[in-house]
Amino acid sequence: MNIADNGMQHIGKLLILLGIVLAVIGGLILLAGRLPWLGRLPGDILIQKKNVTFYFPLATSVLISIVLTLLFWLLGRR
Repeated sequence: MNIADNGMQHIGKLLILLGIVLAVIGGLILLAGRLPWLGRLPGDILIQKKNVTFYFPLATSVLISIVLTLLFWLLGRR
């Protein structure tokens, strides 16, 4: 096996991993629509004026950050 073959295998594995990650993210986005409370938590900021709407999902962002932090912490403990 020469160096070029090893590099191509590495790129191939990276592309497969990237595809799996994208599929998981897509599935999570589809499931997020089925959770009616996600995006409407207390602490999410919504300001509506005549012609302008400003929405910042602060509480939702914090909740997702905590869940992802715990998940990565558990997966990294091997």
